[in-house]
Amino acid sequence: GTSHKHATSEWTLDYPPFFAWFEYVLSHIAKYFDPQMLVVENLNYTSRATVFFQRFSVIFTDTLFIYAVHECCRCINGKRAAKDILEKPTFILAVLLLWNFGLLIVDHIHFQYNGFLFGLMLLSVARLCQKRYLEGALLFAVLLHFKHIYVYVAPAYGIYLLRSYCFTANNADGSLKWRSFSFLHVTLLGLIVCLVSALSLGPFLVLGQLPQVISRLFPFKRGLCHAYWAPNFWALYNAMDKALTILGLKCNFLDGTKIPKASMTGGLVQEFQHTVLPSVTPLATLICTFIAILPSVFCLWFKPQGPRGFLQCLVLCALSSFMFGWHVHEKAILLAILPLSLLSIQRAKDAGIYLILATTGHFSLFPLLFTTPELPIKILLMLLFTVYSFSSLKSLFR
Repeated sequence: GTSHKHATSEWTLDYPPFFAWFEYVLSHIAKYFDPQMLVVENLNYTSRATVFFQRFSVIFTDTLFIYAVHECCRCINGKRAAKDILEKPTFILAVLLLWNFGLLIVDHIHFQYNGFLFGLMLLSVARLCQKRYLEGALLFAVLLHFKHIYVYVAPAYGIYLLRSYCFTANNADGSLKWRSFSFLHVTLLGLIVCLVSALSLGPFLVLGQLPQVISRLFPFKRGLCHAYWAPNFWALYNAMDKALTILGLKCNFLDGTKIPKASMTGGLVQEFQHTVLPSVTPLATLICTFIAILPSVFCLWFKPQGPRGFLQCLVLCALSSFMFGWHVHEKAILLAILPLSLLSIQRAKDAGIYLILATTGHFSLFPLLFTTPELPIKILLMLLFTVYSFSSLKSLFR
């Protein structure tokens, strides 16, 4: 029972334990396609069978995403009676989610399993909208142990569940009745979180391997920004530092020999050393994120608006974390775009915000596909999706 760790590849599994089990299950099917892809020492290995298996497995696991979209569409109250099915809000929502450009390129061209993960997230949202709170909480807890990027939106879930599920009644003015606080409901929620966490992290705790898991999940040795500089506050901060450095060298304020050579290339990102502006620590990014999400969480607690308010808070938490988080991946913008799709078909104002965010957010994913043959594909797909979202939402609110 001795535990050991692999350092064969620089690409460590920086996902939580449930995802490792998911990969383990996939490997039992993968061996029938090409056993060579399962050899750890086979770095940069590729074959037609491997690529076929990867694509097939992504498409197959997307069935969960399709089911989640179906459940979300059931939550939408179709107040607008449309004669044509193509103009029904639920149809538009289904297209905006199922044909989402960002998800399409990140999963099916860049290759990842986000459809399946977003399926879990949308299903948990649908369950909360249906007032099936424990199911929603369980799904989200499981999701967090599949991919911890969803911790960005955890505050919205936590506050909404406390406010809507643990307080069973309100006063006439909407304020809390403290006597309506349900200890049973809190205990049930706590049990769900603890059981899922024990199932996921328990074995590592017993084997004394928890520090190994944590160090891979939170790689603070990687830089402030991800490989292609997700367009957030810190990307601007780095760009500003570079500009001030160049200006300082030109005006002879800085000594060129003392400036460190910053390396910001490749998928694994080294530290970016700031020359003029103060260096940013992970703690500083955490504090900035916390301050940014406070207003939306406050609104969710003090001015509850049901599922709609929860979705608004979810989007704002995702955007705050995207703007100020440490080492944010470009795809994190989808955490805001997908839930906002649900709001976009309900109010014209939200539709307008959705169109701006989806267009700019999807454009920011372009660097993930960097080869020449992919250029026309990504431009065409993006155009198709953008034109559809503008025309369909315009016809919905005309």
